[in-house]
Amino acid sequence: MSRFTLPRDIYHGKGALEALKTFEGKRAIVCTGGGSMKRGGFLQKVEDYLKEAGMEVELFEGIEPDPSVETVMKGAEAMSKFQPDWIVAIGGGSPIDAAKAMWIKYEYPETTFEDMCKVFGLPKLRTKAKFCAISSTSGTATEVTAFSIITDYSKGIKYPIADFEITPDVAIVDPELAHTMPKKLVAHTGMDAMTHAVEAYVSTANCDYTDPLAIHAIEMIQEHLVKSYNEDMDSRDAMHNAQCLAGMAFSNALLGIVHSMAHKTGAVFADLGAHIIHGAANAMYLPKVVAFNAKDPVAKQRYGVIADYMHLGGSNDDEKIELLIKYLRKMNDDLNIPHSINHYGPDGLPADQGFVPEDIFLERLHDIAANALLDACTGSNPRQPSQEEMEKLLKCCYYDTDVDF
Repeated sequence: MSRFTLPRDIYHGKGALEALKTFEGKRAIVCTGGGSMKRGGFLQKVEDYLKEAGMEVELFEGIEPDPSVETVMKGAEAMSKFQPDWIVAIGGGSPIDAAKAMWIKYEYPETTFEDMCKVFGLPKLRTKAKFCAISSTSGTATEVTAFSIITDYSKGIKYPIADFEITPDVAIVDPELAHTMPKKLVAHTGMDAMTHAVEAYVSTANCDYTDPLAIHAIEMIQEHLVKSYNEDMDSRDAMHNAQCLAGMAFSNALLGIVHSMAHKTGAVFADLGAHIIHGAANAMYLPKVVAFNAKDPVAKQRYGVIADYMHLGGSNDDEKIELLIKYLRKMNDDLNIPHSINHYGPDGLPADQGFVPEDIFLERLHDIAANALLDACTGSNPRQPSQEEMEKLLKCCYYDTDVDF
């Protein structure tokens, strides 16, 4: 038996934010990040709509990119004091992910962060509050997923929390919020969405319910991502829907080792001033993982299907996979994303000399690979790597060398 879970309600299209007027409750806490939602007037709209619905509203602001365990605990404490019956998270993946983890701690104060990280091991939520997610970026799709990514900076590791209990009750997918994204964010979140869709389609947990969502998301991202990056706002709107479709697919079909590697390299070089942005990491690693996974016959055939839907040509699966890898690398070029860790520079842009020195990378390689193998996303990858293979794959991602194993 398999399970397919989505938010009960998804409000989408311009003006979807007004759905907040219809919410029923006494108190709502609004969790948000830096300042783009405030500067754009969206945070005020959220507050006004909730008050119009008859609720008392409190803000929890300042959730950082790649939110920390400490932030989660502070937010849960604020919730404990305010006792909301609605948690509303607005912004990119970071505030929504953080609010999901805060929700767990709010409902079960004795829960530790280690407890939260037990895959599909959470107790029943919604004993105190319901959850609404409002995404302002077009990539993570955390507004419709059963996942949250929280960083333990003391260990330099990003941990995925995975459980259908943290799937939001309501998702609001209003493209007007995505118009605030700077170009770099469009690029990185867009390739995150492409990775979600590709990994979901070849995952060992794929099914008839997830495949159409993944394929259509890939088609839409192919059509609209680069145009969105170049500030075509109609394509920006389309990307907001595409990333949500990809999220619906991967929340149920799960992911693979592109994400495992991205989770375990993201913060491990933070002491060097080199936090590898999640979407950029996915973009760099995806072509390498396609080549690695294509040694599995089922994955090879499914990558061929992706190439067919993208109209890339090729008379057999080997040719199709080669063209798919070439296309993904061209997307990275068009979006100004580097191809490898050794060329990953400031702001995630290509650089002749990247942030991460070769000796430091090699020194930490064993532990990065070991942690990636233990990541929650590895189990559904179509080809299970050994420690040695994971290290070799990470080296290919560092040096931008071909995957021939």
